[in-house]
Amino acid sequence: MLFSSISFIFIFLPLFLLIYYIFPERCRNYILFAGSLLFYGLGEIKYVWLLLFTLVLNDCFVRVMTSAKELVKNAIVLFLLVYDFGILIGFKYLSDGIPLGISFYTFQLAAYVLDVYWGKCKPSRNLVETGTYLCMYPQLIAGPILLYKDVISQIRYRTYKLEKIEDGMKLFVLGLAYKLLIADMLGMLWHQVLVVGFESISTPMAWLGAAAFSMEIYFDFNGYSLMAVGLGKMLGFKFMDNFNVPYMSRSVSEFFRRWHISLGQWFREYVYIPLGGNRKGRILTIRNLFIVWVLTGMWHGRTINFLVWAMGIFLLIVIERMGFKAVLQKHSVVSRIYMILFIPVSWMIFAISDIGELLVYFKKMFPIGQNFEFIAGNGRDTIMALQQYGIILFAAIFLSTGILRNLYQENKRKWWMLLILIVLFWLSVIHMIKNVENPFLYFRF
Repeated sequence: MLFSSISFIFIFLPLFLLIYYIFPERCRNYILFAGSLLFYGLGEIKYVWLLLFTLVLNDCFVRVMTSAKELVKNAIVLFLLVYDFGILIGFKYLSDGIPLGISFYTFQLAAYVLDVYWGKCKPSRNLVETGTYLCMYPQLIAGPILLYKDVISQIRYRTYKLEKIEDGMKLFVLGLAYKLLIADMLGMLWHQVLVVGFESISTPMAWLGAAAFSMEIYFDFNGYSLMAVGLGKMLGFKFMDNFNVPYMSRSVSEFFRRWHISLGQWFREYVYIPLGGNRKGRILTIRNLFIVWVLTGMWHGRTINFLVWAMGIFLLIVIERMGFKAVLQKHSVVSRIYMILFIPVSWMIFAISDIGELLVYFKKMFPIGQNFEFIAGNGRDTIMALQQYGIILFAAIFLSTGILRNLYQENKRKWWMLLILIVLFWLSVIHMIKNVENPFLYFRF
């Protein structure tokens, strides 16, 4: 089931909230756990058993681990990590289909197991607590990735205020509008580029397509994350923000501190720092970064383009660490041009799985030594695309600067902001009625 669907917004969500708030607070984790399993089952019933079995297995063995001797404790941790990541790798690399959310809930389980093993937190008191943490439907399918040690206090006790429910609804509407009114519209432009074929587009159209996909993936994933945060607020939780205006970054390393923040936090705490981080000299720091980015590429998919994408980012981060970042910080114009080039180019590597097709696209983007006809074509593709999608593309670029986000934060209690959100909500509903459901891009990862 999608958040951006009529069935979720007008049936599942209101019924769930009604039941959730009718019952006393001591029952709400049970309701949330059960409702989350129902939500997952409505989306992909055939893999509910896998989610439940994985949950019970980890919950039981973590309890055994806490009272076991050191040798047994080490064996249990190894077994659980091999099982959890083995299931993930098996589906991602050896199967044609992948269960919804498996990448996200595997990382959450691994974080839980390791934090208990390292003594950073105690195991949950019962299966319902573990299940509520793992299966919480606002973030079960596509994050943000929650850490048990950060949310267990909220699972056991959280405050319920009408103000939080109101704020949650507003964030949900913003995320819904990001997804449906921006990401989906720009996805149609990118789809046109795919249908026409890379050989047939002009150079301006290649850049326009790259810009469209860059904005689509940002507003798609950021939209989902905003909806997840909003739903969490409605239920009494406070989730971390998963994006912090990444397209305003002035370096690649800064970009990935602002993009998919929960994934970056996970790799930092459970891979980079345990390997030694940056504490053991430059060579080992580079090695640790290399491992993190290889795993990041593998996490996103099994096709070679994801590894190429990750290695390109790794190399740029290393170059920045070796002195280029100081240049970027000193010269704002250079840093802006650098990121204007990096963002669309890197997302094309991410989007195009066939390396041959990717090279064709890059040849169109950078037509060095080509004649005017190759570069401009007949000129009509770009003009028609701008006539159809230009306004929404420029609106997306403006919104990605964070200016309107700040405006919302400062005025979210004003009547006119409420009016804008109401209009956005009904425009989104009209879009859902008129258009076929378009799943979130990160569902595939």
